[in-house]
Amino acid sequence: MPDKNKDKDEVNPGLHHRGQLTAIAWLRWRLFVNALRSSRGVLELVSRIVVSFAFAVGGLGGGFFMAVMASIFIAEGKPGMLAILLWPVFVFWQGFPIMATAFTNNPDSSDLLRFPLSYRSYFLVRMVYGAFDPVTVLVGLWSLGILAGVGFAKPLLLPLTLLVLLVFAAFNLLFMQMTFAWVERWLAQRRTREIMGVLFVLLMLSLQLIGPLAGRFGKQARPDVQRVVDILAPVQAILPPGLAADAIAQAVLSKFTIGLSSLALLGAFVILVGYFLHVRLLAQYRGENLSEVRAVSALPKDRSLRLGWTLPGFSAPVAAVFEKEIRYLVRSGPMLLTLIMPIFILIVFRLGPMNSARHSGFIFARTPDMAFPSAVAYTLLVLTNLAYNNFGGDAGGIQFFYASPVRFREIVLAKNLTHITILALETVLAWIAVGFLYGRPALDVTSAALAGLLFAAPVNFSAGNLLSIYSPKKLDYSKFGRQRAAQVTVLISFGVQILVVSIGVGAFWLARHYGNFWIATIILLLLASISISAYWMILSRIDGVALARRETLVAELCRA
Repeated sequence: MPDKNKDKDEVNPGLHHRGQLTAIAWLRWRLFVNALRSSRGVLELVSRIVVSFAFAVGGLGGGFFMAVMASIFIAEGKPGMLAILLWPVFVFWQGFPIMATAFTNNPDSSDLLRFPLSYRSYFLVRMVYGAFDPVTVLVGLWSLGILAGVGFAKPLLLPLTLLVLLVFAAFNLLFMQMTFAWVERWLAQRRTREIMGVLFVLLMLSLQLIGPLAGRFGKQARPDVQRVVDILAPVQAILPPGLAADAIAQAVLSKFTIGLSSLALLGAFVILVGYFLHVRLLAQYRGENLSEVRAVSALPKDRSLRLGWTLPGFSAPVAAVFEKEIRYLVRSGPMLLTLIMPIFILIVFRLGPMNSARHSGFIFARTPDMAFPSAVAYTLLVLTNLAYNNFGGDAGGIQFFYASPVRFREIVLAKNLTHITILALETVLAWIAVGFLYGRPALDVTSAALAGLLFAAPVNFSAGNLLSIYSPKKLDYSKFGRQRAAQVTVLISFGVQILVVSIGVGAFWLARHYGNFWIATIILLLLASISISAYWMILSRIDGVALARRETLVAELCRA
């Protein structure tokens, strides 16, 4: 007997798809409305309004700049220079979600696969999620600025420019989603996750070297540099940003045939990227499950009992959680980047302004004794992603913490000990690196920097411990481009950092004013005594806070 529902969908499939999309939109709306019933949901809304306002200001300001520059390029007969505007749009569109995951808010659309959703609806939902991403809205305003600038200079080209920019936007949207989809597939297994972590670290380090190398070689008219420029110019012309710029430029020069050919090539890129995204999403839709379970080995296993670590002066539960945290973190690519970046930044400064502009206004050129305090401050700053979301990596394992006969203060203390260990190791490495690159820091400067660390670290740990319970966020390193922390956590952490940095800068400025860094040491040690006392007070009450927030904490970290 034929299926009536199936026949109905085949007769009017559009109605079926619209019903599914409407149901998803209604679900997202109800989730938003229901979240406002809690104080955390209200704070999240306020935080998103603040972040959205910042993005809107950046989008409108960037759009105005793009409009002015596009109009100037067209008016001066240099339409090919539009590539200078479209390449930043492309790079920011693809790079910002990777570099600033705290501001991305892409829901995990794969959760919808548990329901009878058609593949077409699933594909469209993925595109809609990407279209409403903050970075998409921001660069969309930039693109509107380019459109307005070209239209102001050449009103007749407004329809063609709109078509080109729409195709270019479709390419960027599909390319961003394709990148997320394929990287998520590679991160789903441990071996490929480790490879991707290493490649990510190398990419980040390479990007940091662009500025110093450009500053060093840009002042020298070398033939090899010019040859590189001559090679890169035609290469960028056959890539999507260059093709989009060329399509508009050829139309300005009345070479419509060549312009349409560039637009056709840009459309071919859209189709190619869309196909690769289709391959990945179709595999997800059909239930692909990448398991990390190892095959059963025929070789005898070592059944000997392996004892855990011991920490002198701390209980066994503290040592066990500390060992777990260390083992988890050393397998993470972002953790490797965290350990390397403070030292690498010193090298970048050494290759750049410190080496080529010793008498310039750069801060390290004028005050080289501030290199070590700055390195220490940066070291603490990069730890905020870990310290402000202590339980994010535990996910469903938070239930074992509640079920175990261990006080929550011991668990939190162990996590803070992990952060302190990393901080101490990086501080020692930073001192050695500063001594090698800039000269050994003086005793008074070193003591002032360490005193500042004793003040700032407890403040950050105290705020991080509370936010980890009041505003937790589940972390899944196999999911790419997902928000690493709640918006409330992000904004509060910014406020804490601004306060701590302002106090530290004030103490060091006062010390430099009187020519004695021991003044900064005394001030920061007095403040450290207050911050350490506040930390222990909060830690002593963390059991009650964790007990009162257990339902929210477990629900947030255990959600599918």
